[in-house]
Amino acid sequence: MSVHKEIKKVTTHVLQEMKQRGEKISMLTAYDYTMAKIIDNSGIDVILVGDSASNVMAGHETTLPITLDQMIYHASSVIRAIDRALVVVDLPFGAYQANSKEALNSAIRIMKESGAHAVKLEGGREIKESIERILTAGIPVMGHLGLTPQSIYKFGTYTVRAKEADEAERLIEDAKLLEQFGCFALVLEKIPADLAEKVSKNLHIPVIGIGAGGGVDGQVLVTHDMLGMTHEFNPRFLRRYLNLYESMGNAFKQYIKDVKSKDFPNEKEQY
Repeated sequence: MSVHKEIKKVTTHVLQEMKQRGEKISMLTAYDYTMAKIIDNSGIDVILVGDSASNVMAGHETTLPITLDQMIYHASSVIRAIDRALVVVDLPFGAYQANSKEALNSAIRIMKESGAHAVKLEGGREIKESIERILTAGIPVMGHLGLTPQSIYKFGTYTVRAKEADEAERLIEDAKLLEQFGCFALVLEKIPADLAEKVSKNLHIPVIGIGAGGGVDGQVLVTHDMLGMTHEFNPRFLRRYLNLYESMGNAFKQYIKDVKSKDFPNEKEQY
């Protein structure tokens, strides 16, 4: 019997158990009640309230503009829909980089005001103090290495990270450090598959990949991307399970046509 089927409520401990049993962890993003309810009912393990809401929901070019208040709003909407999944919320850019006290205050606000289960921070050794301080308050922390979108202006590009030996070595060291600091899991974004597999094998905590190959402990995608609601974004790692952009567009066109031709509403659709 898989852990996935036995569990009524996913916790950080459950994810650890899944890694030990070699059972892959499934993770998707959600930013609103309706979508979160559908995803949770499908049996997903983890829901990420990602700062990708900045792109997907608000139309910004980067994840940088989204505020802590906006993240709390999205997280609160998601939490109201959840029965089973573990809900992790991104600490947005500017909510933890200045100092560890601010990081702790931001994490406390997310947990207290939204009811979320954990927070996620981007970075390695440079955010040690923030991670440790958040953990002292009993708040679980998920790490994030590789392509860290909040640092996009430092990188200058969304290209694959850690292809060079020195960056790869640093990433392995940072991953081990995040585990030592007390992170319960780690996201690796857009790094070579063999490096991601190496990291996963070297850590006791679950490693979840996005564009990091199949050798990790789980996978995460942005829901709007995998449903094909977005159509401009086409990275190699993205598998589109539906083409909702086209299907929804067709439905809207049909509705417009029915309204214009007076076909909608018909006799049965009125009082």
